[in-house]
Amino acid sequence: MRVFIAGADGYLGWTLAQHLARKGHVIGGADALLRRGWVEEMGSVSAIPIVPVDERLAAFGEHFGEPLRFLELNLCDHAALCVALAEFQPDVVVHLAECPSAPYSMMDFPHADFVQRNNVSGTLSLLFAMRDHCPKAHLVKLGTMGEYGTPNLDIPEGFFEVEYRGRRDRLPFPRQAGSWYHWSKVFDSHHVDFACRLWGLRATDVMQGVVYGTWCDTDMRLNTRLDFDEAFGTALNRFCCQAVIGQPLMPYGKGTQLRGFLSLADSMQCLTLAIENPAAAGEYRVFNQLREVLSINDLAQLVRAAGQDFGLAVEIKLQNNPRVEAEAHHYRPDSQHLRALGFEPSLPIDEVVRNMIADLLPHRDRIADHAERLAPTVRWRTS
Repeated sequence: MRVFIAGADGYLGWTLAQHLARKGHVIGGADALLRRGWVEEMGSVSAIPIVPVDERLAAFGEHFGEPLRFLELNLCDHAALCVALAEFQPDVVVHLAECPSAPYSMMDFPHADFVQRNNVSGTLSLLFAMRDHCPKAHLVKLGTMGEYGTPNLDIPEGFFEVEYRGRRDRLPFPRQAGSWYHWSKVFDSHHVDFACRLWGLRATDVMQGVVYGTWCDTDMRLNTRLDFDEAFGTALNRFCCQAVIGQPLMPYGKGTQLRGFLSLADSMQCLTLAIENPAAAGEYRVFNQLREVLSINDLAQLVRAAGQDFGLAVEIKLQNNPRVEAEAHHYRPDSQHLRALGFEPSLPIDEVVRNMIADLLPHRDRIADHAERLAPTVRWRTS
């Protein structure tokens, strides 16, 4: 297949490009390189060093025998995006080119506004470009389990059957997003659904849980990034970075919040299954992509146990919760669609955590130099 990855320089995008190339797919992609700037704005760096994009692309061509056809391109540049898709003619478009941070979107009005415009307008631009230049291509869009919030009901995969006043229908499951970022993803989902009904596009909306894990190669030019700052580092990745520098782990609130999680390797497997098993023309389908449900305290205990294997004394220190979120709640999402396509979880989480710590220990000084960026400063409420 010819796979165009929007967001090819990112944590998931760069990993996916390599994973798919190993399977023989032809890879093209685009990225505006904004993630590098966002992390720099937060006063941080990737814990795993990454090289400039031209060096990445050179390494890709050397290792996989064919270049990654890459453009430095913002999806909101609609004219340039149309040219890119018309020239590459993808079978699949994977949309990872969005700002993925709840805290970043909650900093102030300019950041909330930017995240909305970047994510929502970028997705609309992509939908129109696909309609006009590759209408038969399959869109695999990265959503988030955070769109659903934490309802006091089991969470289906996108849709549910409802009866109201004696009538029944199949409707989108209500969204209860908890940040301006998550609301941008809700709007994306509705826009993609509408485009499928309006133009007959085909799309898979992947409601992904929280991803953790490193992706390191003997050729460090192929390493993917791993962020640990409060805005772009996910909880388990942050905890592992705190462990290797001797900083206490910082669960927010009581640490009892439940979320769906999966490793970076499992994310690659799931995304590949969605890519290689496309939706039908006019079909909008939703996959909940997660391996297991754990509490934030569970993560902290996993990191503490793994740290002990490396002789690290890991302390856990609960923090006042900077977010507005339920800390005690029901959380049971369905996740059958990907398993029906053959998803088989790989390494157990405790083994992945040990591998992460081993990958991060050589970079402990790099992390320690930015240790202050691990503590929460962005507050959902400012009064």
